[in-house]
Amino acid sequence: MTQVSMDALVMGAKTGSVVSFPTDTVPALAALPEKSGLIFAAKQRSQDKPLILMAANQEDLWPFCQGSESEKLIWQQVAEKYWPGALTLVLPASSLLPPEVNPNHPGTIGVRVPDSAIARQILSQTGPLATTSANLSGQPTLRTMAEIDAQFPSVLALELSATELTLESGVPSTVAKWTGQGWEILRQGAIEIGNW
Repeated sequence: MTQVSMDALVMGAKTGSVVSFPTDTVPALAALPEKSGLIFAAKQRSQDKPLILMAANQEDLWPFCQGSESEKLIWQQVAEKYWPGALTLVLPASSLLPPEVNPNHPGTIGVRVPDSAIARQILSQTGPLATTSANLSGQPTLRTMAEIDAQFPSVLALELSATELTLESGVPSTVAKWTGQGWEILRQGAIEIGNW
């Protein structure tokens, strides 16, 4: 069994382990950005499919993104409206982003602040983590820590008491990519977005 306390999970993430915890959408597999290769290996995931950076607040994410002052203002306005929440913004990546997060598309990065107190509590201690849904690539998303523990025995999964069962929607985040002129919806998910 590799279900662990929050303190043990945070320590594991900080020392380079892959961890799993609930979010507002589906449970995440997560690791330090420079350890992203471990997630690709665990999931048997194509390197064409980038990971996203998740953080406790938007200020932790902006250093990994690169844009003009006017672009940053637009991104921050969208973040103020939808974060914390189930919206992933795909933005131009800065040189601070480890290439392992997005091996085949190094110029962009998906970023998100989840609307989950447990997730943000973890992320506030670890800093931004590279994340993806907890499942083998192409398989249905796992919904419980017990299922994750069984499929990924080497992953540190957060031990949850019955009172901590979260209100995950089971619906993935909406993904919006900045085109330089506006937003392109790559995946319609939990958040319905009108015209910006």
